[in-house]
Amino acid sequence: MQDVVEKVYEQVVARNRGEVEFHQAVHEVLESLGPVIAKHPHYAEGALLERIVEPERQIMFRVPWVDDDGQVHVNRGFRIEFNSALGPYKGGLRFHPSVNAGIIKVLGFEQIFKNALTAQGIGGSKGGSDFDPHGRSDAEVMRFCQSFMTELARHIGPSTDVPAGDIGVGGREIGYLFGQYKRLRNAYDAGVLTGKGLTWGGSLVRTEATGYGTVLFAQSMLATKGQSLEGKRVAVSGAGNVAIYAIEKAQQLGAAPITFSDSSGYVVDEAGVDLDLLKQVKEVERGRVKDYVDRRPGARLVVDGSVWDVPVDVALPCATQNELDGAAAATLLRGGCAVVAEGANMPSTPEAVAAFQSAGILYAPGKASNAGGVATSALEMEQNAGRTRWDFDTAESKLAAIMSDIHDSCVTAADEYGRPGDYVLGANVAGFTRVADVMIAHGIV
Repeated sequence: MQDVVEKVYEQVVARNRGEVEFHQAVHEVLESLGPVIAKHPHYAEGALLERIVEPERQIMFRVPWVDDDGQVHVNRGFRIEFNSALGPYKGGLRFHPSVNAGIIKVLGFEQIFKNALTAQGIGGSKGGSDFDPHGRSDAEVMRFCQSFMTELARHIGPSTDVPAGDIGVGGREIGYLFGQYKRLRNAYDAGVLTGKGLTWGGSLVRTEATGYGTVLFAQSMLATKGQSLEGKRVAVSGAGNVAIYAIEKAQQLGAAPITFSDSSGYVVDEAGVDLDLLKQVKEVERGRVKDYVDRRPGARLVVDGSVWDVPVDVALPCATQNELDGAAAATLLRGGCAVVAEGANMPSTPEAVAAFQSAGILYAPGKASNAGGVATSALEMEQNAGRTRWDFDTAESKLAAIMSDIHDSCVTAADEYGRPGDYVLGANVAGFTRVADVMIAHGIV
């Protein structure tokens, strides 16, 4: 049956030439499925594997907009609706110069299995544009978002496809996007976008969810060894929502986060991160990590090397894809790191993953450990459908229960296929089987 899996992978490479990150994402999932196909050969029938690696729909469109000086710009917009077996497509929008069809395809493919693990009846999709909101005025961002939504609106809906935010798409962008959608559709479909403001359909805990969920997953992994985060030194990369709220939850659980980073370098604060100061610098002032160091005695800024050079017990990569390579993994392991939980999407390269698994440490792939964000987005959809709003404690308790269930599903799947403790195999198999069983039930569609 391994030949079946290899044949599908070869077809993916041939059909998607040059999209190395997509090849990487597909390979990681497919290489976990050999034991599943051997035990349950029906999963290889009806070209099911070939269908699951092919998007149901790929949308690309131009986005013309006018800047404050009257100059016309043209960006590209994307939405890749990958799989709707479990429910309406669900996945973020990313506005960043690096966005292209290949990157969106990677993220959409990962989203299938991440969303399946939440058991909330949502399919997988992703979208975005190569527009860069950094340095643009609110008026320019608004005009871009309105142009972008003018095309996207015809492809989405509360029961069709529900976008959310991602890199470059925060509360400001979601507001402009929703306003244009409402204008075009002449309907207040609150459930069409998630990550909304609290006064118009948003959910408490959504901002914190990805970071909180990553730390909760790490805590669950440690519990299998009779340990906890109490007293552990933690390295965090990034300084956005995911990183900030991973630091917050780790501190709440008694850990000592001592790093964070942005594109200008990384900060080491051996006394423990001053969370209030970090929030002020990043969330209020939209500053750089140097601004934190300037106001924090004892903290130091490192502009070369890697945040993973710092010896810690726990590593939480929360920045971007492929940020943690094989050399960085080796350095972490030499420094005593025993737990890695991914807050970003695919932040560890295949070489890094192999190093963690060979060393036998606790390692959680992002599709499991960072699923808290999309899980809370689905909770927002639930509140919108019922025209209700939960308090913070209610929403957080639901998030904690979902993350616990995801962890247990990964453990159960890994045990079933003779790989106890292998969270990569566990996440891939648990997510795949949930989607595959429904695809079989729906027939060849």
